[in-house]
Amino acid sequence: GNKGHLRDGDVQWMTAGRGIIHSEMPQQEHGAMRGFQLWLNLPAAEKMKPAHYRDIPSAEIPVADLPNGGSIKVIANTAFIGGNVVSGPIQGLTTETIYWDVHLPAGKEFHHAMPEDHNTFLYAYEGDIAIGEDKRKLTKGNTGLLSKGDQLSVQALETEARFLVISGKPLKEPIVQYGPFVMNSTEEIEQAIQDYRDGTLAE
Repeated sequence: GNKGHLRDGDVQWMTAGRGIIHSEMPQQEHGAMRGFQLWLNLPAAEKMKPAHYRDIPSAEIPVADLPNGGSIKVIANTAFIGGNVVSGPIQGLTTETIYWDVHLPAGKEFHHAMPEDHNTFLYAYEGDIAIGEDKRKLTKGNTGLLSKGDQLSVQALETEARFLVISGKPLKEPIVQYGPFVMNSTEEIEQAIQDYRDGTLAE
């Protein structure tokens, strides 16, 4: 069913579990509004848990200043900035998901340790950035998958840059997708579709 209104900077966090029927209702009184949707696959053992929903107002999402004039918004997991621990409102996920929103002035850099066993990608949504020691360029509107490593290094190029850092432990489980349904086998997909047709998916 429909949930609350979304405003710029708010986060809507759902665990779909066995199923949820959902629509957003964004509200913006003036200016432009950006929105990002990130869908995380649940481990097989958690796929049939009841759905969970949570609205997180922007005021509840910590923002830390970086020493170079930039900032980081910590949505999920934890960041270590200037000797301080900055914990986001989303914690305790099985995949140990990291979800950060980083802002860098032109020419400035962001460095942070990353779990070596995670898969990590960046999405540049304002400005262009350079990644790693070889300064591989990622332009605005593009996503870059990082190679394995224990250190994230990003530099804003000619203009200020804003980018998302998304990271998590790989599940290493089979994935079968059909439309909005994501399960671990064709049989489970067929059952999910039948549950949806029967009206029992989101009970």
